Amino acid sequence: MGAGIIYVMSTAVDGLIKIGKTETGNYRERMRFLESNGYRNVAGLHREFAIKVEDYDEKERLLHEIFAKSRVGGSELFALDVDLAKQLLSAFEGSQVYPEPSRESKEEVFIRAAAEHRNRMDVLRIPDGTYHLDYQARGADQPPHVEMRVDNGTLTIPAGQMVSVAETPDLSEKLRELRAHHLDDDGRLIDDVCFDSPSAAARFARGCSSNGWTIWKTQGGETINIFRIS
Repeated sequence: MGAGIIYVMSTAVDGLIKIGKTETGNYRERMRFLESNGYRNVAGLHREFAIKVEDYDEKERLLHEIFAKSRVGGSELFALDVDLAKQLLSAFEGSQVYPEPSRESKEEVFIRAAAEHRNRMDVLRIPDGTYHLDYQARGADQPPHVEMRVDNGTLTIPAGQMVSVAETPDLSEKLRELRAHHLDDDGRLIDDVCFDSPSAAARFARGCSSNGWTIWKTQGGETINIFRIS
């Protein structure tokens, strides 16, 4: 059988990934080809994780069997959370090829992928509906009120909502750029903004580090933390 590389790639289609294999010497060229040309009319392929393993044909076949219910036709595309695939692949015995182990070790990949997958599963447990948070703005007589819509796991702060214009140093650069792009000078959203976690949405709204699970509330006043499975 011999050694070879098994890889997982995300695509431009959210929730659609590619799991494949290639010979060790062909890995870089295979990645360049897929990222440039796509696969089966699916574009935007981006490498997520790759590992060199023994008996790579059998191990790839095993992955395809494990995820058979998520497989798209007879292709190497799967309607699957990429972090679940990364979690399983990073548990294999073998030498990590991507990302560079010096940048993120196999153990770190596993831990991060497990956390991301758990977060996605938690988000999907939030019932569809509208939730809110209040924050204390400087000079305001009453706490401003921000709403968030949940629709099948998609978290959206709608256009027209007023959020905090203040930002603390611990706010990530990504969220700073997002706020700069979507807010007017008064802190009003000029268009809808979607998030992959309640905490990201809360940080965006408050301009500071926040645990969204304990800040966003139901119409009845309970925190959305009640929907998580401990």
